[in-house]
Parts: sequence; C-alpha cells; structure tokens
Amino acid sequence: MSGNRRKALLVTAAVMGGAMLMTACQDKGAASDAAPGAGGAQGSSSAPSASGAATPYGSPPATAKASGTTGKGTKDGTGSGAGDGKSVGQVCGANDLSWSTKSEAQAGGYILVVAKAKSGITCVLPAALPTVAFGSDGTQAGPAEQAVGKQITLSGSTAAYAGVNPKSTSANGGKELDSIIVAVGNDDPNPVSLKVGTITVDKPIVTNWHTSPKDAVPSK
Repeated sequence: MSGNRRKALLVTAAVMGGAMLMTACQDKGAASDAAPGAGGAQGSSSAPSASGAATPYGSPPATAKASGTTGKGTKDGTGSGAGDGKSVGQVCGANDLSWSTKSEAQAGGYILVVAKAKSGITCVLPAALPTVAFGSDGTQAGPAEQAVGKQITLSGSTAAYAGVNPKSTSANGGKELDSIIVAVGNDDPNPVSLKVGTITVDKPIVTNWHTSPKDAVPSK
C-alpha cells in the first residue's frame, strides 16, 4: 500500500471515530438533561411554585394559624365565666329559683317575696326591679324606691327579698286577687305564679331586691 493511500485511510478512520464519539457524548448529555425533568414531573406536587404557595403533599403552609378563638366570659352576667377568671355567673331566671312569700303587717301590710337559687345553681339577680303583675289584665307593680339596687349573686342559702304593697292608695276599692306573677325582669320567659291569700290590688308597688328583709319594706 502506498504511503498516500494509507494516510487517507487513517484520516477517514479518525474522522469517523470523532463523529461516533461526539454522537455518544450528545446522547449521554441528553439523557442527563432529561432525568431532572422527568423527576420534576413526578414530584411536581412537592415542588414550590414561583410564589412559594405550593407545599408538600397538600399540607398547609407553615405560616397558617389554627382556626378558632380563645373564649372569655363576659362581665355583665351573661357569660359562662370561662377564660378570664373574673366573670360572674349567668343571670337568674325565675325557673332557676325557689320562691316563697310571707304576709307582713308592717307599713300597712305587704307581701315579702323570698328568692333562693335552686340546688347546684349560682346566678345573678340584676340591679333592677323584679317584675310583679296581678290579675288577668297583668296590672304591674311600680317602683317603691327612687333608685335601683345592687345586683345580688344567689347560691346556696343566700336569699334575696323584695317587698310588694298591693294597694298603695287610701281609697276604697280595688281588685280582689289571691296570687301574684313574679319574673326576673320583663324578658324572663318563665314567670312564676305565687299564692298570697286574698289581697286587694290598687296601684301596687314593689321594692328592689335586697339581701336583708328589713330593707324590703315598701313605703307608700
């Protein structure tokens, strides 16, 4: 073989070898480039978006706060008292209380109404007149005192007293009745009927709630 022909064959072999080497390198590079893409497609649920909103497996973002509020009792007598340790109990309703009446001769005669909390109940009588009504027409007692009293917390043996004068006038006549209707305020849904014996009703008046019976004498 002449020197020129042998040289030509070596050049051809070198060119073909270089081409094959370049092709192998390109194939390897393409495979390497494709692998992260394939892995990214499979793990797309865990990859954060540009805004950072996506989170692994649908779990909530780390900055999310648990829903709900911390409960605190109210201080106006309407809350449960849970949370702040300073709140009072619930407002009394007539059905939370045990009732009794007593006829008194002082101040021309009046009815002493006594209220105690039932067993296991603690509640508050608001600083307002008890609602006392008479007869089928619902004649309501007016105030016997100029100012409202203080709220009273009832529990255990603690009692509250209110005095009812069924007839504050000196004129003859009036309605003859034998019971009174008592509620803790006008919005009390469960008023109670209390037997008091036969009384004459004409412009009745009632005191505030008091912690002592001697303070619950209604003046005319």
